[in-house]
Order: sequence, then structure tokens, then C-alpha cells
Amino acid sequence: MNKNVLGLFLMGVLNGAVQAETVFVTLEKDNALAVVDPIAGTLSKSVDIGQRPRGIAISPDNKLLYVATSDENTIKIIDAESLKEVGKLPSGKDPETFALNPAGDRLYVSNEDDSLVTVIDIPGKKAIKQIKVGVEPEGITVSPDNLWVVSASETTNMVHWIDTLTNEIVENTLVDPRPRALAFTADSRQLWVTSEMAGTLMILDVKTKQLIKTIKFEVQGVTRDKIQPVGVVIDKDSKRGYVALGPTNRVAVLNAQTFEVEKYLLVGQRVWNLAFSPDQHRLYSTNGLSNDISIIDLETQTVTKSVAVGTYPWGVAVKP
Repeated sequence: MNKNVLGLFLMGVLNGAVQAETVFVTLEKDNALAVVDPIAGTLSKSVDIGQRPRGIAISPDNKLLYVATSDENTIKIIDAESLKEVGKLPSGKDPETFALNPAGDRLYVSNEDDSLVTVIDIPGKKAIKQIKVGVEPEGITVSPDNLWVVSASETTNMVHWIDTLTNEIVENTLVDPRPRALAFTADSRQLWVTSEMAGTLMILDVKTKQLIKTIKFEVQGVTRDKIQPVGVVIDKDSKRGYVALGPTNRVAVLNAQTFEVEKYLLVGQRVWNLAFSPDQHRLYSTNGLSNDISIIDLETQTVTKSVAVGTYPWGVAVKP
């Protein structure tokens, strides 16, 4: 390496442009966890994880991974360095999606078959309550201020507002058909909800629990039946939000202030879930039918690389 190149590299490191991180992807059909180096754009390894892994999250201290192994009716605790199983949580039947609270001591699981949300005390490794919700709950999230857990029931077409202090539903909001995923803005003032059947994104006001705006997606050259919004994330500054549009093979980029769609990014087939890099310079999407993840550069709003990871990538989590 010559001096000029070395100097540029060191400047990049000092400015935070080069940051090591690890992307973890659950592989539903391989019963495995893929480990990706996104800076190199390569698959580092895959490890067996359990039967039908889907939902995944990382602890606030980045030391532990939580993985829902649906066919084993449990959530496994995985050491994020060694990738060894270090414990299990009693998730209830057929866990698919779950949400971790900001403190990392409570986990809320959607039990789709039983129309329940199971509340888990992580230090005690025990379920402390089961909350009856609507039919087929899937999407679930916790507000950054830790006041609310919100569960979306796909068949009832509602989001259920659960008070984190009482673990009781205090309000329900009717939304478009088949709500799939939810995300709060960083200030906990808005809740974004995707509707798979209506092809929409709904913006709800957290204070009133009422609708602010509905965004309907339209992709040139793609029929409406293929526009099926699922995963959604919003950046920490509430400048932009991103929605995975399923069979359209695209991620929608939205202005989070005006709620206008800025562009559509072509990614892999059947894009499902999304996760930011810790510095929010990149976005990662799991593409279930093309068996890869897409890496999106958020500075340029372009897809820079796809990385083959294994069969049916589903969930994604990132460790700095």
C-alpha cells in the first residue's frame, strides 16, 4: 500500500467511514444462522441454530442474540461472539416475531396460533403474562420511551396498544387489512404500520392512537397484487423511512417529514425484513426467494451489493 492510499485509509478510519460490523440472518429453510461481513460483502459462516428460525434481535449491550425457533416453540439465547447457545426463553407456541424493550429485560412474543402476546422476564427466563389479542398477531414493537407495546393482528385488522406497566390492552386502532409490521419513530410520537393486502403504510399518532396519513404504494410496471408491504424501519433522525415491498422486489424510500415516496430501490426477490447498520450508513434487506441479502448505501440511496446467505433468509440483526 503506497503512502497516499494508506493516508486515505487512515483518514477513513478516523472519520468513522470504515467500521467493522456483523450482520446476522436467520435462514428459515436451512435451520441456520448466517453470519455476514457487510464491509467485505461476504458470507463469513453459517451455523446450525434450530428448527425454523425467524425472528431475531440483539441485546442492547450487543452481547446476546435472541432467535425464535418456531418449530421448537422457544426463543434461544445465543452468545453473539461464540454463536453458542447459552439459554432458552419460554416463548409460547410457534413464536415467529417478538420485540425487545429498550432496557433489554423484557421480551414480547407474538403467538399467532393462539391469538396471544407472551411477556417474558429475561433475567428470570420466565413468562410472566399472556395477553389475549386479536386473531393472528404477528407484527410487534416496543416504543423507545418504553411506554407502549403494540401488537398487530392480521385477521382482526387492528393494532393493540398494551401498557408496559400493567401489561393490559388500553386501546385498539382499526387499520388496513393484514397489518404485518410496525415501527415507532425515535421520539415515540408516531407508529408506522404496513398493510400487506391493501399495499399501504399507515402513520398513526401515538398520543391520540388515530390515523395521520395513509400512503399507497405504486410501482411502475408492477401489478397492485404484488405490492405487499412488510418490514418497516425509520432512521433515528426521522428523515427517512424504508418499507420492504415483498414480491415487488423493492424497498420504498419515504421522506419521514412529508410522507412522500422519494424512490424505489430494486433489491432481491421477495424482500421481507430490514435492519440498519449501527451508524445508519447502510440498510440491509433479507430477500427470501433469491436467498440473499441486499446492502443499501444510505448516503447515495443505492443498492451496492447482494450477498448469498442460504435458503429463505427471514430475520436480520446487526452487531457493531
